[in-house]
Amino acid sequence: MPTKPLTPQPEDPIRPHTFDGIQEYDKRLPNWWLVTLFATIVFWVGYWTYYQWFHIGANGPQRVELAMSKIEAARLAANPTLDDASFWKMSRNPELVEAGRATFNATCVACHLASLRGKDENPAAIGPNLIDQVWIHGGNPTDVYHTITSGVLVKGMPAWGPVLGPRKITELVAYVFSFHKEGEPIIQAPPDPVVK
Repeated sequence: MPTKPLTPQPEDPIRPHTFDGIQEYDKRLPNWWLVTLFATIVFWVGYWTYYQWFHIGANGPQRVELAMSKIEAARLAANPTLDDASFWKMSRNPELVEAGRATFNATCVACHLASLRGKDENPAAIGPNLIDQVWIHGGNPTDVYHTITSGVLVKGMPAWGPVLGPRKITELVAYVFSFHKEGEPIIQAPPDPVVK
């Protein structure tokens, strides 16, 4: 059987321009390259829209601040010293305040209401107002920590220390004092009249 002579494959057309004596083929880019290019363009549009146009995602300084607040929260939570200065620092940390809000909503809302106004907002509520300057058992953060831990059974507040533990109580105090300013006046409430 005679063999057919091989015919050379036609070459891709050459572009008509020449630059420094160099000519180039008029070839189409490979599909993988085009897919990568278009995927990058689509990603860029989505990224720009998310971060720059709608401002949904946190920008660089916001991410740094969030990371620093997490580090500070971990440092403050690990600190065994529970003094007023530490509590005030904790009350300015968004991580600890948010954790305290979750604990408050789970355990304290029934008596103090979600607004923290207690009896002032609803006379049927058991707990007192926690966001004014009038305090029944001391208005310093350490006083509030002790009140939450030990409770006041006479007035219907159970001892939360064995139930919640020191860390959650610390977060609760940070949440309550996030509504206050350091150095604000503390007004001692008059004692309740004795009911006979």
